[in-house]
Amino acid sequence: MEFGVAAHTAATLPDGPRGHWWAPDGTTLLCARTDLRRVRRWFSTDPATPDSPPTVHHHAFAGTPSPDVTLWLAPVEPNGPLIPVRWDRDAFEYVVGAGWDAHGPFAVVQSRDQRTVRLLGIDPADGRTTVLHEQRDARWAELVPGLPARTASGVVLAHADLRGTRHLTADGEPVTPPGRQVRAVLAVDGDEVLFTASDESTEVDLWSWRPGTEPRRRSTGPGLHGGVLRGGALVVTRGDTTGPAPAAEVLRAGRRAVSVPSYAESSVLGVRRTMLRLGPRELRAALYLPSWHRPAQDGPLPVLLDPYGGAGGQRVTAAHDWKTLVSQWFAEQGFAVLVTDGRGTPGRGPDWEREVYGDLFGPALDDQVSALRAAARAHPVLDLRRVGIRGWSFGGSLAVLAVLRRPDVFRAAVAGAGVTDQRLYDAHWRERFLGHPEAYPERYEANSLLREAPRLIRPLLLVHGLADPKVPPTHTLRLSDALLAAGRPHEVLLLPGAGHQPVGTDVTHDLLRHQARFLRRHLAAAPPDPGPLRSPEAL
Repeated sequence: MEFGVAAHTAATLPDGPRGHWWAPDGTTLLCARTDLRRVRRWFSTDPATPDSPPTVHHHAFAGTPSPDVTLWLAPVEPNGPLIPVRWDRDAFEYVVGAGWDAHGPFAVVQSRDQRTVRLLGIDPADGRTTVLHEQRDARWAELVPGLPARTASGVVLAHADLRGTRHLTADGEPVTPPGRQVRAVLAVDGDEVLFTASDESTEVDLWSWRPGTEPRRRSTGPGLHGGVLRGGALVVTRGDTTGPAPAAEVLRAGRRAVSVPSYAESSVLGVRRTMLRLGPRELRAALYLPSWHRPAQDGPLPVLLDPYGGAGGQRVTAAHDWKTLVSQWFAEQGFAVLVTDGRGTPGRGPDWEREVYGDLFGPALDDQVSALRAAARAHPVLDLRRVGIRGWSFGGSLAVLAVLRRPDVFRAAVAGAGVTDQRLYDAHWRERFLGHPEAYPERYEANSLLREAPRLIRPLLLVHGLADPKVPPTHTLRLSDALLAAGRPHEVLLLPGAGHQPVGTDVTHDLLRHQARFLRRHLAAAPPDPGPLRSPEAL
């Protein structure tokens, strides 16, 4: 039993998952209680420390029972009664948001099939709930951070997916124009709403809106913008290609009051990146080339695709982050590195996101191949005879599938922490795209990498942290077992003590070098002359 924790609220709360919310006057706490007793238990051990007892994990995998989450109102007065919040928990088992506003406490709940989301107003006196807003979708009702919500005057804020655009709505009416994709509501300050939206998927702009007015853009220039609005003061943050961390400025009454520069150190690794739109779908992509490469002297380069490629993850943006530096580092090792956001990735509207419903990998892999060929037509420096792919998490699954299904295109793959059996992944996330395994077993079978293991004919390096709490290492171990049973040679690198994302840990440098050596060996890329920009320490 856990109190104050509600994992699924990460989907709608801009500041991450929470399970407790104070009333504005500090007299009452709205609190989540999570009962894990019906959730399947899994045990993991670290072979590097055999004297340590196994760790117990509660995983609500696809098709299995989820945690039993209830909400309670707890007055801070001594011996005050705990008041249960009442709603149809059988029909709406997911608590995906909660909080307080000018009208009292509220909750956001979602059905198990994720096709219906409700905003519930909570009576603080007895815990009864009233449905304030309901959203439905035949595939899944998207959870937008900060929505649904209410303004001080009682306007219900939500979103509507209409004709390819995700609109911000007020009492059911769109307030944003076609083509502007709402990303998140960051704050509701009285009747003023602060939100982010994209006219171009690689950029995120900051906007505000009040009832009776048109939305007002509060950011300037390209980049990934965010902000905070409280008491009429607005803080605007901007991440772009000029620095490793967002800069910020404080505005009062619409005028700049304070600029807050970033003092984060810049990487010594220069980024040589070209932003692209590729093929008939205008796939957003970024091409990274070595800083030392001169086409006339050095000739064509082997190609390394470095995607995430899945729902919820966007790699091609107007800002630089650590993943940008990793892609450039691989370019410095002698590769033309191509990063592409295909169908299913955020930023290009609801229809784009939902094209992977029922099939996680088919559209994603097709878009990677399409982007590769279009990039090679525009940039002859890409050698299509020597193409590899690396990826992590969903990108790891995509890398495995690339060499299984398209060995005519991909000559080698590095796959880190990939999900190989879709039934052994988080129910809330996986059932959103594939449905319940009992209702759609054929979807889970079609998206199983284990089933396709006998097709491997290309070099494959599997990497997994043995302490990965998100994607248990059993995924890689079972794939390796299936490959061995089919007589398919491959390599496995297990990382004792490493979690889901080992970048930034003690193993980072050695792990990057190991991947680069594997890819050079199988793509016949000669390593460049040593230099400071090609050293993992530059990261």
